[in-house]
Amino acid sequence: MNGATVACARCGRSGAPALAKAPVPGPLGVEIRARVCSECWAEWRSVEVMAINELRLNFMDPSAQDILAAEMRRFLGLDGAPGTEPEKNPDPR
Repeated sequence: MNGATVACARCGRSGAPALAKAPVPGPLGVEIRARVCSECWAEWRSVEVMAINELRLNFMDPSAQDILAAEMRRFLGLDGAPGTEPEKNPDPR
C-alpha cells in the first residue's frame, strides 16, 4: 500500500486506499488509478473471468478487448462507458 487515497467511483468511499500504480496501460489505467480504490479493483479482477466466460469473449476477435473494457468501466462506475448513455431527465410537462 502506498498511503495514497481516492474517492472511489464504484463504492463511493472517500479516502479509500488507492492503487499503487496504473493497473492497465494508457489513459484508461491512469483514470482507474485516479478514480477506483484498490478493493474495488481487486473485486473487478475476480469478476473479470466470469465476465469473459459469460460473454463468451474470444480474444482472437479484436472487438473482445473493447467489450471487456466496456464491462470493466460499467462495473467500476466510470463515466462514459462505451455503449451506455447517461440517464436522461424525463420531460417535466
